[in-house]
Amino acid sequence: MRASEPTPPAAEQPPSAARPPAEQPPSAARPSAARPSAEQPPPAESAAGTWPAAVRRPTGRDVARLAGVSQATVSLVFSGSEAGSRVSDATRERVRAAARSLGYRPQAAGRQLRLGRSGMILLAVPNILGPFFGRVLEGVHEEAGRHGLAVVVSSGWGSATLAEAATTSRFDGLLICSPDDSQLGELPTDTPAVFLDADPGTDRARPTIELDVAGGMRAAVQHLAGLGHRRIGRLRSTHSAYTFRVRQAGFERTAIELGLDVVELGVSLNEGQPAARIAARRLLERPDHPRAVICDDDVVASGVYQAAAELGLRIPADLSVVGMDNVPVAALLAPPLTTVDLPGEELGRAGAAALAGLLRGERVAPLSPLATSLVLRSSTAPATAVAG
Repeated sequence: MRASEPTPPAAEQPPSAARPPAEQPPSAARPSAARPSAEQPPPAESAAGTWPAAVRRPTGRDVARLAGVSQATVSLVFSGSEAGSRVSDATRERVRAAARSLGYRPQAAGRQLRLGRSGMILLAVPNILGPFFGRVLEGVHEEAGRHGLAVVVSSGWGSATLAEAATTSRFDGLLICSPDDSQLGELPTDTPAVFLDADPGTDRARPTIELDVAGGMRAAVQHLAGLGHRRIGRLRSTHSAYTFRVRQAGFERTAIELGLDVVELGVSLNEGQPAARIAARRLLERPDHPRAVICDDDVVASGVYQAAAELGLRIPADLSVVGMDNVPVAALLAPPLTTVDLPGEELGRAGAAALAGLLRGERVAPLSPLATSLVLRSSTAPATAVAG
């Protein structure tokens, strides 16, 4: 504004951009900070660029006051150590009830420093996108939560990265699921670890929880043979993991015992359905293609469905298909897939429970392989009904 221009009256001055008149009354009408007024707007309606004041978190002292105990008693109840057992059940419940009513949560960092732990465990799986490992993770999460442990899941790891994870303080222990041979290496002897769906000879100093995959494969072969199929196709995994070697051995042993003719092709499970579809087409385009196929997992079986549709083959009228894993997609295929159920959730729960025992300094007793079962659906039919 030029000096020669008169200054406009105060009432005509434009409001400041930072202080809209609707939200900033004259100072005389504004309530003081020391004496809040009902007319003061709530924090959410405060000036732009500000946030509501942080709500004070309840403390252990608040819980102690409400429960009528000492602060030391509150600390014992939430310590997560054996010292907490010195508090009577009635007092412990009174403290926990007070904590719930106040919304109190013990500070994890302080507890971890006292116990020398992070409160986290690592679940290492070969392929985080594999639907079977989702079932395992569900079981691990469920059981780990009972022991106050958080779970981090990782895939694509090698022996070096796993050893590095074992030597840091980020994880209290490791769950290593269905490892490929290239992913196995020396772990520090003081690292709590449990192997899942792995070779029990991998590390005899650590627990291994197996699945009876050989028994599941035997049931699948016997089912097709019982339907009259004498020539069976097999889409097997090309990976060097112990679990797939056991499946293959179970298949071969049963096929030989039953005198079956077998046609096999390898497929990379990590490449998913596209690779399975290509392998299935190679198998089904043969002039003498088998009229029944067993797959190493349900994703491969879904690739067989796709290839069969492209070649005009009907399931099960022209082709019987059996998978393995029993992941959710198996029941959604049309027709629903007959498959071997591998109890992934039970495997995860058993692994997390064993690891929690190791973290408590307990000796973990060996477990028998977890039972598998054949789930009969609509993807298989008697060989006599197959179009020739």
